[in-house]
Amino acid sequence: MTIAVTAATGQLGSLVIDSLLTKVPAAEVVAVVRDAAKAQPIADRGVEVRVASYDDPIALKQALSGVDKLLLISGNEMGQRTQQHANVIDAAVDQGVSLLAYTSAPAADTSTLPVAPEHVATEEYLAKTDLDVVLLRNGWYHENYAPSIDAARHTGTVLTTAGDGKVASASRADFAEAAAVVLTTDQPLKPVYELGGDVAWSQADLAATLSDLIDAPVAVADVTPEEQATILTEAGVPAMWVDFTVATDASIKKGELEVTGGDLSALIGRPTTPLADTLRAAL
Repeated sequence: MTIAVTAATGQLGSLVIDSLLTKVPAAEVVAVVRDAAKAQPIADRGVEVRVASYDDPIALKQALSGVDKLLLISGNEMGQRTQQHANVIDAAVDQGVSLLAYTSAPAADTSTLPVAPEHVATEEYLAKTDLDVVLLRNGWYHENYAPSIDAARHTGTVLTTAGDGKVASASRADFAEAAAVVLTTDQPLKPVYELGGDVAWSQADLAATLSDLIDAPVAVADVTPEEQATILTEAGVPAMWVDFTVATDASIKKGELEVTGGDLSALIGRPTTPLADTLRAAL
């Protein structure tokens, strides 16, 4: 059995490798990366490193030779990901991969999250293949909120337009462990896992958590989308990320990141990591 992980030196991919190595021998794991030098620590652990970018169909076919199971971690180049993912999928089909797990977004087919359209396109492309597919619809990472610590220190607020919307986030390590379980289990798998943390928290909960961590009062500044965009722009945030933040908060307000069902904790066999633990580690 050979298990491959794309983007294996990334923040999620490296954690998937860590988790896989607690479950299977290193000789059964392949790390697909863009930069071999960056992957040297992985190679030093006995994992075979193969170089292929999402933009190189020929290299991808070579990288997936002999692979039985593949984790396709979604790329980070928004606007280019649909074709990039298709390149990986085509290579998997060409090389006879038996199982492909893909990291998507919560309820991608109905979501208004700004990341959703490319995930939907990838899911639809996968549906046209004969591959055995598992969709890992990962919710938000706790780590996404690490920058909130410094913001809270400087402003004493959590800036948001999310209202009473809640976020069922979890740590990257939780999502990584779930992926490793899917790639190694002998148990029947569901075609879709909606993955989120055990606790769905509000912006007020986030403010309280930050207040405890920095030992200072933190309030919620619930503003309009226009006000949020102005404040972020004046703070020097690039326009792309201003738009992304405002759109994401709108989705949170609709409840689109309040992932329920317990799929994540069921897969990993334990409660998910509390938000405060991850943010405390970020300090």
